Amino acid sequence: MEKLFQGIFAALTTPFEGNDISLGRLKENIEKYNRTGLAGYIILGSTGEAVFLTDDESERVISAAVEAAASDKIIIAGTSHESSKHTIEFSNRAADAGVRAVLIKPPHYYKSRMNPAALKSFYLTVAEHVKVPVLIYNFPQNCVIPVDPSLVIELARHPNISGIKDSSGALANLTEILPFVKPDFDFLVGHGSVVLPGLMMGASGGVLAMAAAAPELCAKLYELFRGGEIKAAKKLQFDLVPLNKALTQTLGIPAIKHALDLRGFHGGEPRLPLLPLDEKGKNEVAGLLKKLAVIS
Repeated sequence: MEKLFQGIFAALTTPFEGNDISLGRLKENIEKYNRTGLAGYIILGSTGEAVFLTDDESERVISAAVEAAASDKIIIAGTSHESSKHTIEFSNRAADAGVRAVLIKPPHYYKSRMNPAALKSFYLTVAEHVKVPVLIYNFPQNCVIPVDPSLVIELARHPNISGIKDSSGALANLTEILPFVKPDFDFLVGHGSVVLPGLMMGASGGVLAMAAAAPELCAKLYELFRGGEIKAAKKLQFDLVPLNKALTQTLGIPAIKHALDLRGFHGGEPRLPLLPLDEKGKNEVAGLLKKLAVIS
């Protein structure tokens, strides 16, 4: 079977107007992304401040994104909740609204009880009852609970578990998973500094916060790889590392949103308790974008 999720997907931010979500600004952003070589968009992920949104707000974000996305762009929504029941219910509402897949992180509040057996039961129960393909989300830096390669291999046997977004940055996970899963299982690299190495080792593509700020460069990296232009792809990967580090490791969501403002998208401020970027951070982001020649 053919892989379902190939290419570069941008992890989208959620624009706010005051303390309210601005669906109009979200749609305008997506309409601009539609003109790039991105394969699609992740909404309601870490970059989208999903943990700060109510279910009602999240459903409105899904509807707006599906409405604005071009027909050739795939929409994947983060739909995780701490219980299997809530995750299934919200995932199916997202499916009914038109998303192509759901991205599910492991429940982590009861950390000491989330052993491999509990996580296996959670993911298999969700996969069995959700109407669209399920992607595992491995992000131990934020979610505390890792989804280990051995468990991913087991979960991949379920026909409705189609892949994984691995944001750990550990390429060893890829080498430990891909040889032992079905050929159409999608491994999506979630760390922008190792996209090319991941692609070279068999990843289907990447889900990148950096792609929200530099969509054309991230799409170009994938195109260079697919075209066999590895030398040029390596140079671009190295060039992108400082931006990725600033946006995802040192400065975070406020920096991604500021980068969008500088690029002519709607970024704006994050929702509290996240604070806006300070002037030093703004200058750093601007300098990195200028170095990549995406702003003047």
